Amino acid sequence: MRSGYRFIEPQALARVKNLSVVARGVVEGFISGMHSSPYKGFSVEFAEHREYTAGDDPRHLDYRMLARTDRLYVKQYEEETNMRVQVLLDTSGSMAYRYESNITKLEYGSYLTAVLSYLMTRQQDSVGLTTFDNEIRLDIPARSSPRHFNEMMHCLEAIQPGRQTDVAETLHKLANRFKRRCLIVLISDLYDDPDDVLRALHHFRHRRHEVILFQVFDRAEIEFPFKDLVALRDLETNERLQVDPAYVRDVYKQQVDAFIDTYRRACAEAQIDYVLTDTSVPYDFMLSKYLAKRNSS
Repeated sequence: MRSGYRFIEPQALARVKNLSVVARGVVEGFISGMHSSPYKGFSVEFAEHREYTAGDDPRHLDYRMLARTDRLYVKQYEEETNMRVQVLLDTSGSMAYRYESNITKLEYGSYLTAVLSYLMTRQQDSVGLTTFDNEIRLDIPARSSPRHFNEMMHCLEAIQPGRQTDVAETLHKLANRFKRRCLIVLISDLYDDPDDVLRALHHFRHRRHEVILFQVFDRAEIEFPFKDLVALRDLETNERLQVDPAYVRDVYKQQVDAFIDTYRRACAEAQIDYVLTDTSVPYDFMLSKYLAKRNSS
C-alpha cells in the first residue's frame, strides 16, 4: 500500500499495526472465534486478479489475461473463512460540527475508517465502505486487495458533509441488502430517534451480522462549555436558536447523558459492541484500547 493519503497517518498505523480485529460469530461456516485462515484461497468464490509474484502456485495463472496483456496474473478467490467487514460512515450535516477541536466528527470518522480498513486489508480480510446521510451516497462492496484499499482511500478523501440524518431507515435498507453474514462497523453521532435506530440495529443482529458501534461526538456536545448568550445553528436544517447556557445547561446535559445511556444499555442487551468517543480523544489510542479489550474478552 502506498502512503500519502489524507486519512492515513504513518504514526497512527505504527501504533495499531500489531492489533487484529477478531470475528466472534460472523465468519461463513463457523459459529464463533477468529476466522481460521487469513489468506486468500482458491476454492470458493472468484474475487479479482492480482499480478503474479514469485512463489505463487502456477496452477492459478490466468493465461487469457497473459494473452491479452502479456503479463502474468493470478486468479484470486475468497475463502469462506475470510471475514467480511462493511464500514458504515454517517456523512450527514451534523457530522461536520466542531467547536474547539482541530477536526470535525466526519474527519474523525474518516480517520477511523481508514485505519480500520488498513487493519482489515493487512490481515487479508475483505472490507467495504458505505456512506450515508438521509440516503446512501456511496456503497463500495467488501474486497481485500491493496488496489481496493487504495480506491477506498480515494473515495474517502472526496467525501463531503451531506444533508439531514435518517440513520434508522438507512440501516434497515442495508440490513436487507447484505446477504452474507459480516461484521458491521457503524460510525455516527446517531442523531436520530434512538428507538428507531435500535430497531434497525436489531435488524442486523436478526440477520446474524455482528455489529460494532462507534458513537462520535465533539466534546462540546457532551460538556456544553458555553458561558455567554449563544446562537446555535442546526447543521442539517439551518434552524437557528438563541439560548442562555446558564439556563439550559443542566437540562441539556441530563438529556445528552440519557441519550448516550439509552444506546449503551440497549447495545449491551443486543450483544452489540458500543464505543463512545469524542474528537479530542486520539482515534488510534481509542481504537487500540478498544481492540485490546475486545480481543481479550
